Formats: sequence, structure tokens, C-alpha cells
Amino acid sequence: MLATVAFLAFWILVGLALFFIAMRRGPRGKHVAAEGEGRGSRRAILTSFLVFYVAVGIAVPALLITGNEDNADAHVGGTQISLTKQEVKGRELFGQRCANCHVLAAAESEGPVGPNLDQLRPPAELVYDAIVRGRQRGGGTMPAGLLEGSQAEDVAAFVAATAGR
Repeated sequence: MLATVAFLAFWILVGLALFFIAMRRGPRGKHVAAEGEGRGSRRAILTSFLVFYVAVGIAVPALLITGNEDNADAHVGGTQISLTKQEVKGRELFGQRCANCHVLAAAESEGPVGPNLDQLRPPAELVYDAIVRGRQRGGGTMPAGLLEGSQAEDVAAFVAATAGR
């Protein structure tokens, strides 16, 4: 979010600088009067510029940013799924700790070691137990205690809500 604000602030300052340079009649303030130019035409140009600047330079980017943030939480792995706050946290943690080993379309992970969670579709209790106690079967070994407490619950909720969907 901070990067977005900094980006917008930079372009707002650039636009304002260009505007004030133009209003001073160029970088050195010299100007040859054009025919029919007066205070009224300068005021009309200023008003037109400000309206255009606000509409294009501020309103459009703000609408696009707002629309993208709202949309980002709704789309998971290319499918439309509504996630709770707990599941959103679980998605982030899954990406950090689990995605290297497990396949889960909702996290866009293709891990080759652990079981394919989309095919398995485990309930939250099984996922939580595997995270806390680990697994020593199959082609790989999942260590115990990868996450604890609410973090393990968040990942379990995310996997249960999205696996196979």
C-alpha cells in the first residue's frame, strides 16, 4: 500500500510541477503575448487543466487501485472463492511453508513431494494434525511443528476451504 501511495504522490508532484512551469510561461518565465490572451482565458485554461488533472490523474488511478484490492481477495488460484480473514492468513502461510511440497491450485503451488491436496481434499482437522504432529509415510517426510497454534489453524482452514475447488 505504501508503494502505491508513493507512486501516486510522485506523479502528482510531476504533474503539478509541469503545470506551474506552464503557467509561468515556460522554464524561464518569458512569454510573448498571443493575440486575444487575457486573464479570462488564463482562468479558463487553469480550470480546464485542474478538472482534467483531478479526473485523469487522481480519480482513475484511485478507482483502479480500489477495484484491484477488492478483487484480489476474491480470486484464489484462478477460481472465485470467498475467503475469511483466517483463510487469507492461511493462504499466505501456506505459500511460505507448504507450497514447496504440496499441490494446491488455490495457492498456485505445484510441490512434487507431499500429497496433492486438491485430490486428497482433507478436512481441517487432518491438516491441523499433520502440521502439528508431522507425517512419516509415503515418498516424503513432513516434519512436526511447522506451524503452531493459530497459524496452524489458519492454514488448516485455508486448505479445507479451497482444496479440490
